[in-house]
Amino acid sequence: MRVATSLCEALTRGTLHAEPLAVEGDGLDFVDTLRRMQPDLVINLCESLAADSRGEIVVPGLLDMLGLPYTGSSALSLGLALHKPKAKELLRARGISTPAFAVVKRLEDVKAVELPYPLIVKPAHEDASMGVDFDSVVDSPAQLARAAAEVLSTFHQPALVEQFIQGREIYVPLLGNAPRRALPLTEIHFGQAFENRPNIVSYKAKWETESPECRDSTSAVCRLDDAALEARLVHTAMEAFSALDCQDYGRVDLRVSPDGVPYVIDINPNCDLHPGAGFAKAALAAGIDYPTLAAHLVEIALERTHGNPSPRKKGPGTARRTDPPNRNVLAGRGPVRHRAGGPRAHAE
Repeated sequence: MRVATSLCEALTRGTLHAEPLAVEGDGLDFVDTLRRMQPDLVINLCESLAADSRGEIVVPGLLDMLGLPYTGSSALSLGLALHKPKAKELLRARGISTPAFAVVKRLEDVKAVELPYPLIVKPAHEDASMGVDFDSVVDSPAQLARAAAEVLSTFHQPALVEQFIQGREIYVPLLGNAPRRALPLTEIHFGQAFENRPNIVSYKAKWETESPECRDSTSAVCRLDDAALEARLVHTAMEAFSALDCQDYGRVDLRVSPDGVPYVIDINPNCDLHPGAGFAKAALAAGIDYPTLAAHLVEIALERTHGNPSPRKKGPGTARRTDPPNRNVLAGRGPVRHRAGGPRAHAE
């Protein structure tokens, strides 16, 4: 809600008007609202449905069916990014470095894990560091079994077991499509709360602002004296983003081993766009203030949707490619049917 409010304020100027639209519960009232409104563009900030992050892919899928252009990646890309084992399989198939891994679907599967310790255990289909804390990093089979059991029982989904990469944690924010550029890199600096503990960005470090982990895991623009290393980081991030067919904007999280090898640990195609979050801070470091960034996201999405090159001519009469016939497959079908017995939350 804070992100939506900030973007509305940044975009509502001149002839441009931005209006927030809530997606509440598991109802689909917002679909009827969008069909009536027929906006020029939808800025997709939805990260879950009914408090389930796996519902993130539903909104762009419905927008595609409505024929409404939107910012950010497609349902397929969002789904792949959220299915961490599948994403890692794609990365490995492309020759992109990512930590070795195994998937534990049942507790018995722990016995088949043959990876060198230390390992990190996390839910296979969550984001935002859900289920990640200091105990997620394990050094023995007994600790691995305990961490895997915690994921299986709490999240009711497989546990992803990865080789834990000791080293720096660096984020690469990406903006645009053709061309795509990397914004200034961001590094996480781990302070006193992480002494003799794993240097990881846990759920507490991200979201519990009063916790020691949050106070002592600050992010700042990454200063690299090694130009070759920086080039490897950006190249790895670009390749990972393309492997999942992500578009418009996003962030790739890397761990850099002591010998300078960047490993992809996460791809976030729907990253936080709040003015105080890392993506906007990286843009500001590149000389792009928040209103300019918001307008740029709109322009990128419209150019991609309508098939115009990035430096297209501005102003009245500028040609755009028309939508193909029958693109709006939901048009004229009447109200969207709701599931029997389900709540019909009001979208506003």
